[in-house]
Amino acid sequence: MRSVAALLAVLSLVFFAGCGLLPEQVDETAGWSANKLYAEAKTAMGDGAYDKAIKYFEKLEARYPYGRFAQQAQLEVAYAHYKQQEKVQAIAACDRFIRLHPNHPNVDYAYYLKGLVNFNEDLGLLGYVAMQDLTERDPKAAEESFESFKALVNRFPDSKYAKDATLRMAYLVNTLASHEVHVARYYMKRGAYVAAVNRAQSSIKTYPNAPANEEALFVMIKAYDALNMADLRDDTERVMKKNFPNSEYYKRGLNRVEPWWKLW
Repeated sequence: MRSVAALLAVLSLVFFAGCGLLPEQVDETAGWSANKLYAEAKTAMGDGAYDKAIKYFEKLEARYPYGRFAQQAQLEVAYAHYKQQEKVQAIAACDRFIRLHPNHPNVDYAYYLKGLVNFNEDLGLLGYVAMQDLTERDPKAAEESFESFKALVNRFPDSKYAKDATLRMAYLVNTLASHEVHVARYYMKRGAYVAAVNRAQSSIKTYPNAPANEEALFVMIKAYDALNMADLRDDTERVMKKNFPNSEYYKRGLNRVEPWWKLW
């Protein structure tokens, strides 16, 4: 046993000594100028090698923090994280840029990119493929996206990103309103009529111009009818017929035959 222990000790010494003889990993970027680092990082971005691009941009900022490329590198890192669907890192990078450079000429892009991170532009496609009511999803991301776009439009109304942000805000309003109506419909199916009315009213008050409010009004009519509140039912129906005289809901009720986005 002693001889075995001695042999293991010798082998351990040889192993660790050998490790010490291995050459240290060479940093390929050592000695690169700011121009070269930026150019190589942009090339990596164009090739879709986002991890490599992030590494180069971070080295650029660390080595040349006061150079003309450093601030741009921060934005590029945010975009690279966004392309890799790394939501937390992308938003953190955007927030950092906004905090450090509130008056930068490109700070509007940081707000825009922050909005894009939370914006799922494939909702319609996914709904078509899966026939899934995507208003069942947690609306937190849509709310955060809306707030980022709203900040952009309010602070930088002349930004080249303002028009697209406004269009996305309109889409998000429809999504958020539909989420409220989805919850109202959920309560209706379970006989919680007062809760259904409250959620439908919330949609109408919070998002007064959303197309989903057609269904919100119909939910209220059905709920008031179930509660035997004829006056409120009739008042709501007058409002609905005035605004949606040819509503499909009178024909098919609350049964969904198509995904919510097709109704818009």
